[in-house]
Amino acid sequence: QVQLVESGGGLVQAGDSLRLSCAASGGTISIPVMGWFRQAPGKERDFVAAINWDGNTYYADSVKGRVTVFKDNAKNTLYLQMNSLKPEDTAVYYCAARGVLGWSSRSDEYAYWGQGTQVTVSS
Repeated sequence: QVQLVESGGGLVQAGDSLRLSCAASGGTISIPVMGWFRQAPGKERDFVAAINWDGNTYYADSVKGRVTVFKDNAKNTLYLQMNSLKPEDTAVYYCAARGVLGWSSRSDEYAYWGQGTQVTVSS
């Protein structure tokens, strides 16, 4: 059973940077795709970024150019580096894992989820 634990959220000002981490355990060698999603109050859970087993990355248009997803396989940790943060980036950020090949931006195609970490960007 894959377990994901996010950390690194917090309260920052617009224009600041933040790095989120997601520590994975249990069967991580079988995870082909890992991703980040976010959910603002009253809104659906939206795709942010994903990384394939081969290192290819994918981003939502709303964060492209400001966000980088990367992983440290030795540490079984996924990261999300966010720069030039905006108030509209405020949300709970979730780490997710997809157990089949092929990336996806659909949250219902990810089987494993972390508990989420709050990111709040003040203007």
